[in-house]
Amino acid sequence: MTDTPDSSPAVQATGLVKHFTSGKKTTKAVDGVDLTIPTGSVFGLLGPNGAGKTTVVRMLATLLRPDGGSARVLGHDVVHDADAVRSAVGLTGQYASVDEDLTGTENLLMLARLYGFRGRAATDRVASLLEAFSLTDAGPRQVKTYSGGMRRRIDLAASLVLSPRVLFLDEPTTGLDPRSRNQVWDIVRVLVDDGATVLLTTQYLEEADQLADRIGVIDHGKLIAEGTSTELKRSVGQGAVEIRLADAAQRAEAVAVVQRVLGTAPTLPTDPYALSARVPDDGAHLVAQVLPALGEAGIAVPEFSLGQPSLDEVFLTLTGAPLPADETSDGAAVEQEVAR
Repeated sequence: MTDTPDSSPAVQATGLVKHFTSGKKTTKAVDGVDLTIPTGSVFGLLGPNGAGKTTVVRMLATLLRPDGGSARVLGHDVVHDADAVRSAVGLTGQYASVDEDLTGTENLLMLARLYGFRGRAATDRVASLLEAFSLTDAGPRQVKTYSGGMRRRIDLAASLVLSPRVLFLDEPTTGLDPRSRNQVWDIVRVLVDDGATVLLTTQYLEEADQLADRIGVIDHGKLIAEGTSTELKRSVGQGAVEIRLADAAQRAEAVAVVQRVLGTAPTLPTDPYALSARVPDDGAHLVAQVLPALGEAGIAVPEFSLGQPSLDEVFLTLTGAPLPADETSDGAAVEQEVAR
């Protein structure tokens, strides 16, 4: 992630509002969101299911018209100069946007020709994208034969046929295995190093921690916090106790002990042997009591550490609920409304 001398933000949104109406009920999906994303940076947008993340992305990508506020992408108004925005941005959604009955090569070649590439220029562009995304050998195969990771990579390749200056990635690694997710992360880093700007929505807190220069937390359509990963972590307390148990069956008991000692509810990651708990601002002296209390309860703890709060703790503190591991975006609801 690199700084750029360009002082103009790649994305500037002020007071974005979007309503959806179903029957007599009107829902405010986005409620006055302000965003400023510097050129050549990655901005991570986190939020629970239905928070408004995908709706924000779709407005910025000109797929939805805002009901209030304004937004500019690379200096172009998303409503009054939508064509200019579309010519400079790429969008990768949560679901495959390519034709599964065509081969990877055919999909990219079709898009290249639609974008104005002709003859050798089109085939050269397709070949370079397949190579960049490690899909050269898979190019002649139908996309329906691809693995999940390969499908996400061909989706990303499709969004980069025109080398967009701004790339919107809406949960690009949902459902991928760790290896494929890391491959996508590497691709994002290369794009940013080349000067692209990325707006990333994700359900993986680690993903935002790894990639984003700044992170925004959206809940009920409002941006409730924004800052670097470090700033957000510092905002919720002095630190966090990280605990790994010898026996996963004792986690519920360990949670009760830690909550009694620290006075804060532990966060439970997907690892059944692990738990963490935020240390309250006035509770640093309590940390030394946690390990003895667990020992007195007969709970073996092979690993115990004190560090910064994780983004899990940040999210729990800000929204009152953990980000669910099986989150689905508000995009499906949006698509239904658009269809109406």
